[in-house]
Amino acid sequence: MSKAPAKADSAEGEAPAKGGKKKMIIIIVAVLILAIAGGAAFMLMGKKKHAADGEDAEEEAPAQHEPAKVKVDPAHPPVFVQLEQFTVNLAPEEGEHFLQSTMVLRVADAKVGDSLKLYMPELKHRIIMLLSAKKPSDLVSAEGREALADEIKEEANDVLGYAPNPKKKNKRNRPEDDGPVLAVLFNQFIVQ
Repeated sequence: MSKAPAKADSAEGEAPAKGGKKKMIIIIVAVLILAIAGGAAFMLMGKKKHAADGEDAEEEAPAQHEPAKVKVDPAHPPVFVQLEQFTVNLAPEEGEHFLQSTMVLRVADAKVGDSLKLYMPELKHRIIMLLSAKKPSDLVSAEGREALADEIKEEANDVLGYAPNPKKKNKRNRPEDDGPVLAVLFNQFIVQ
């Protein structure tokens, strides 16, 4: 008789253990299902957000790579940005020569003038590098000075993020087609 109660005790001990394992498996499966469902919901929400961000990025991307078109309103007075005087040594040709020049940039509007002032250190550097690479013979003729003014205008527009237009060789283009810096005007131009 003592054997029968021992079997009953062992049977009772195994039953709760088997029930405990089943409960543990059910809990693990439920947690896994919840984790998978949560991950799927997170992925779907992320895709929707990414798609919305992608649309915004597509709208903003052209603005970063392709600046907005410049519009000049003839009803408003022109806006000029005065540059400091430049004095540079010119590229050697026959003896040493230097250029002393003061220039003004005509820009599309006051907003462009303010943003140009923010980039002034870079613009000055580029202009100095451009001027110091010129030979005195390059600057003697009116055509040479006009070409220099066009190069400075391209540099200024490039500083503002407007890439030079390779199609600009056609003189029918309006000045604003090249960028917000419309012209470079020399107030003083001395080559010695």
